[in-house]
Amino acid sequence: MLTSTQNPLVKQLRQLGLSTKERRSQQLFLIEGTHAIHEAIETDYPLSIFCCTESWAMSHEVLYERVRSIVDRIEIVSEEVLKSIATTVNPDGAIAVAPIECSNDPQIETLGLALESIQDPGNLGAIIRSTAAVGADGLLISHDSVDLTHPKIIRATAGQWFRVPIQTSKDLAGEIGKLQQQGIRAVATLADAQTTYWDYDFTQPSLILLGNEGNGLSQQLIQLADAAVKIPLSPEVESLNVSIAAALLLYEAKRQRFNKINN
Repeated sequence: MLTSTQNPLVKQLRQLGLSTKERRSQQLFLIEGTHAIHEAIETDYPLSIFCCTESWAMSHEVLYERVRSIVDRIEIVSEEVLKSIATTVNPDGAIAVAPIECSNDPQIETLGLALESIQDPGNLGAIIRSTAAVGADGLLISHDSVDLTHPKIIRATAGQWFRVPIQTSKDLAGEIGKLQQQGIRAVATLADAQTTYWDYDFTQPSLILLGNEGNGLSQQLIQLADAAVKIPLSPEVESLNVSIAAALLLYEAKRQRFNKINN
């Protein structure tokens, strides 16, 4: 059992949770918590290292045996060591380390999202979770957005990070243009748009464009869009959280498509 927080492996893993630079250097990231680890295994995402407390191994025998069958390095660690690695205040007893793989490029054919310069990991995690919940095809995200392997993003997705195809792009406008050539309409979200989001026809193939939390969409993407919609707000409210906006738009698209099929 590893009991020293100064162990070289423990120090290495601690850095993965703290630093984007370190994750990119090692090409590894942390998966914290039983549920996220279970989802990674269910989707056949590879795990390279697994750490858990003795009590966790005893109380999760089935999952622990699955881990033992696919992971080369397993370490039983003390509660103190696990807490020193984890980025959460009260870790549940298990942490895995996984390689950063090439993007699982989405095949957007009916409904997807393009995100520009999203900076808050909680926002991005919530958007990924909503994307999975409605069964959208996937996400395109600009390269200047928050690191996709940020621990807070993994947690905020409730394990759906492993199920949603996401492509990070250095040329988001170019990727949007390719989809437009395939017949997918790019729909910008703008406060001053003339059309409300519930009046837009989301039953047609659509790519929803959402911008930075503070600045919104760039002029480049606004001009590229085929249509623009707004989410009506009370006069005293200036804006809506981007993850909430994403959920509203995605579920309106889902509602319209459900009604079209069932009417």
